[in-house]
Amino acid sequence: MSPSDGGETDDRLFGADADHVRRAIAERDPLPGTQGFAGLVTDAPVRGGPEPALVRDVLGRQPLFIDRERTDGTETEGLPRWSVDPTDLADPEPLPPGSLYTQEGPERWWSLPTPEPATPAAAQEAVNEALGAVRSDLRSTEADDVAVAFSGGVDSGVVAAGLPDAPCYVVGFEGCHDIAAAREAADAMDRDLRVVEITHDDLRWAIPAVATATGRRNAMDLNIAVPLFLVAEAAATDGFDRLAVGQGADELFGGYSKVVEPASDHRVAADTVRGARDETVATLPAQLERDVVTLRAAGVEPVAPLLDDRLIAAALELPGELLATAEERKIALRRAAIEDVPPSVATADKKAVQYGTYVSREIDRLARQNGFKRRMDDHVGQYVASLAASERGRSPSLTDE
Repeated sequence: MSPSDGGETDDRLFGADADHVRRAIAERDPLPGTQGFAGLVTDAPVRGGPEPALVRDVLGRQPLFIDRERTDGTETEGLPRWSVDPTDLADPEPLPPGSLYTQEGPERWWSLPTPEPATPAAAQEAVNEALGAVRSDLRSTEADDVAVAFSGGVDSGVVAAGLPDAPCYVVGFEGCHDIAAAREAADAMDRDLRVVEITHDDLRWAIPAVATATGRRNAMDLNIAVPLFLVAEAAATDGFDRLAVGQGADELFGGYSKVVEPASDHRVAADTVRGARDETVATLPAQLERDVVTLRAAGVEPVAPLLDDRLIAAALELPGELLATAEERKIALRRAAIEDVPPSVATADKKAVQYGTYVSREIDRLARQNGFKRRMDDHVGQYVASLAASERGRSPSLTDE
């Protein structure tokens, strides 16, 4: 999304208009009815009077980076150099989510609510209403320039249902889970699907491209970001300016296996389902910094309707029994989705993108083919680092069905 029109001011905001953000600052409202925001407000209502401030929403849905050099060459006196693109800065660091950065420095301004769980019936109804409102908003927007990243699961299915005329895109290696699931779901939903089969050449090109854009060179981040980059690039090549994604649903609604029995799972510190879910929500800002920057580097602006404030507020009130059990995860979201998608899509299992697309497997294969054997310490990480350090080449031609 382009910076908002600040009228006669010099506001430069991404994700929301300046008046909306000023109200959120004045009322210290962490969920003011947006899908995230970041940027410069020239007259933020802070303490005694209006002053310029950099802002980033409570979940970091819009990234913002400041230069560790702080004030060299800044455009606004007293504030550091900043950008939503880390490659614009000499030494970038993210502004923490929920922060205001004024001439006095950074300050935590918003925190996520920590409500008590609602009753199951009330909690489910709140999710139903929030998802319905998000769907209605999607269907009323201009959709000619939007495509959908579609893996065949409930998250992307709900997003696609809100954009009934948008084409759906899936990427992956031949025979992978995501392509098979997307085909079945597209058939069930009667949707057009573009299947983009990626190759090793695509990986060799995309890894350094993503590493340059995000500044990240570890294997896990690149395994996740590379398929996102490639699906976005395919949509951008076809002329689409925006890509609708299902980001946030796993974190908010209990989609990870580690939230099922947290007391016996070493991956989380919490011993309750809600506590484990809250831990996964806390990982969103760092993930979204990577994902949003990756999508923009590929040539599209992300649309993430499942990270709408209304859905976040509803998700935070869910009791554990509507998040995850040994039999089912994302329970409340799946029940709400029945109004939008066929049962086969609402109940579909989902693999993490790096596994569902075979990208993780094939990067491992490339590493071994290039002399980085499994007996070596972090052999994939070493290969990725070597590839990421290479110069970015030209995009190979992506072949589709």
